[in-house]
Amino acid sequence: MYTSELIKGTLKTIILNLLKERGKMYGYEITQTVKEMTDGKIKITEGALYPTLHSLEKNGDIGFEKEYIGKRVRKYYTLTEQGQKTVLVKVNEFADFIETMKYLLDIQQKPSNA
Repeated sequence: MYTSELIKGTLKTIILNLLKERGKMYGYEITQTVKEMTDGKIKITEGALYPTLHSLEKNGDIGFEKEYIGKRVRKYYTLTEQGQKTVLVKVNEFADFIETMKYLLDIQQKPSNA
């Protein structure tokens, strides 16, 4: 499992990209999908997830719709039009960051744009 410091810096990118790929998701679904996709290496806690979702919502990158399931209310999060653009920026930024870190840590040759 990765440290919370590593996950914290990538959480917005992870959430935005999942919503881009899956359309709409609710909080617990996001945590379980990430856990399954990473074979348990990345576990997102509620304490990290919901403040990040609220931040993305406040910034206009995601919206939500409520769905009633019996007596329970479930919030499904989706990307906004702005979020569609933000996810591309975030994913490209992170991909470039990975390449730069590989170079910095002497894992591969220097990237061409570094």
